[in-house]
Amino acid sequence: MLTADRSFARLRPPAGAPARAVSAAGVAVSFLLLAGCGGGGGDAKATAAPSPAAAADDFGCLSPEQAKTGSVTFPSSSGQDVEAYVTGTGHTALVLTHQADGDVCQWVPHAMELGKDGYRAIAVDSAGDDVAEVTAAVTYARSKGATKVLLVGASKGATAVLSAAGSITPPVDAVVSPSAPVSYGSMDAGSAVPKLTMPVFYMASDLDSSFADAARQLSKATKKAKENDLTIVDGTNHGVSMLNDETNYGKVKAFLKKYGG
Repeated sequence: MLTADRSFARLRPPAGAPARAVSAAGVAVSFLLLAGCGGGGGDAKATAAPSPAAAADDFGCLSPEQAKTGSVTFPSSSGQDVEAYVTGTGHTALVLTHQADGDVCQWVPHAMELGKDGYRAIAVDSAGDDVAEVTAAVTYARSKGATKVLLVGASKGATAVLSAAGSITPPVDAVVSPSAPVSYGSMDAGSAVPKLTMPVFYMASDLDSSFADAARQLSKATKKAKENDLTIVDGTNHGVSMLNDETNYGKVKAFLKKYGG
C-alpha cells in the first residue's frame, strides 16, 4: 500500500502557535502620558492608542493587495487556526489543498483563474491536521454563502479531501483527487472512499507508477459514488503539476463545471 507523498512535508509550528511571526511593529501598543507641565500640577492621564491591525499574510507569494483582500483565518475543530487564500465570489466554493512539498502558493495561480471563472476558491495552507482543516474550510465556505462545495486536493492533499469527504455534513458536492496516496500519516483514504456517494474524479500519470496504482485501487473501492471517473494520463507529472497540461486541466475544469456549475 502506498503510504506517503514522494516529497518531504514542511516543518510547521505546533498546533495553536502562530504560523508566521508578526513584526513587532504590528503588535506594539503605544502609551501616551498626558500630564501637566512646569508647576501647573494638572492630573496625569494615561491613554492607550489603538493597536494597529496585524499585517495580512502574503504567504510569500501574494501581492500586498491580494494579501489584504484574500488572506483569511478561521478556526478548526482541533483548536488550530487555519490560514487560507480566498479569491472569487461565486456560490460554488472550491476547497484546494496542497502537496506535502508545497504550501498555499502551489494553488494560488489556479485559485485566481478559478475565481475569475465564477467560483469562490479557498486555497488552504496546511499546518498538519489536514482533515480538520478541510472540514473547517467547508464550514467557512458555507458561512460565506456557498451553496455548493467541491474539494480538490493534490497528492497528500488529495488523500486529505478523500478522507474528509465522508464525514462532512451535509455532504460536499464532488471531490477531485490528482495523485492521491491510499494513505498518508494517519489519513486512510482507502477506508474512506467505499462510503463516498458524491461524484469523485481520480487522475494520475501512468509513469508516476505507484500513484497510478493508488488511483486505480481507490477508484475500484469507490463503489457508491454517483460518478467514479478514473483518468490515467501520459507522462510523469505529479499532483498539481499535471494541471500545467491544458488537456488535463480541461478535464478537471469540465468535472468542476458539471457538478459545481
